[in-house]
Amino acid sequence: MPTLSDVIAALDALWPPRLAESWDAVGLVCGDPAAEVRRVLFAVDPVQEVVDEAVRIGADLVVTHHPLYLRGTTTVAPVGPAGFKGRVVHDLIRAGAALLVAHTNADRADPGVSDALAAAVGLRVTGPLVPDPADPAGRRGLGRICELDAPLTLAEFAERAAHGLPRTATGLRVAGDPDAPVRTVAVCGGSGDSLFDEVRAAGVDAFLTADLRHHPASEARQAGPLGLVDAAHWATEWPWCEQAAGQLDEISDRHGWALRTHVSRAVTDPWTLHAPSDPPAGSTGTTAMGASRADRSTSSPGAPR
Repeated sequence: MPTLSDVIAALDALWPPRLAESWDAVGLVCGDPAAEVRRVLFAVDPVQEVVDEAVRIGADLVVTHHPLYLRGTTTVAPVGPAGFKGRVVHDLIRAGAALLVAHTNADRADPGVSDALAAAVGLRVTGPLVPDPADPAGRRGLGRICELDAPLTLAEFAERAAHGLPRTATGLRVAGDPDAPVRTVAVCGGSGDSLFDEVRAAGVDAFLTADLRHHPASEARQAGPLGLVDAAHWATEWPWCEQAAGQLDEISDRHGWALRTHVSRAVTDPWTLHAPSDPPAGSTGTTAMGASRADRSTSSPGAPR
């Protein structure tokens, strides 16, 4: 069986920590590098529900996309406003499990988070949205520029994205002409509204991402006919967990490690309910597609499909 340090070395080769943003907190959070690893759990968020699952299945290592401690701290005590983070650390150590974070380094890797997002909704990647100048192959970077095998309307593409991504309470929000043709799409797993300049420069028909705020989205719509598909943050990053587990499976097979990998299907998106509002009398702002999406998104969150 490999040691934790063996597995970390393999995962660091997939998602080099040097690719992470300077403000990020990636790498090992807790765990003994000399301990053996037999079972690994992948998840988006290092929250209590995921830790409980790791303990239940006997995982020796939990790999999450989001950091537990993104900002500096002086304590891991399980008390106070941030006590839930301390409880995560205590529970993992008590169970003999390690925690490793791959965040913006996994965003920029090849393949990375946005590659997994593109694959989940049936898109063919043609290159990075924001290329990494240090990558001579031109494959690493933030976001991805993609193509559809055949054109769809914006409404049809939104439906495809809704079916390809795991279900959340809030569903998807769509901005733009539902009948506009979509051939090329920019995608960014996680929060993507800081990339509108690059999306416009790419000349794509639509942008699939998460956490779009009012002003950047409004300005993007006023600047041109770009279609926007705004999914839940967690949903756009969850496909990476399956991709990452598959990558570790290949490494394990190559080295004869016989690791067992698991992907958490716990829906850790923080939003639990969507209550759609009735449109004002005489309003034309809600299309048939928008109404059906609102209705669908009120169903109870389910496991990723």
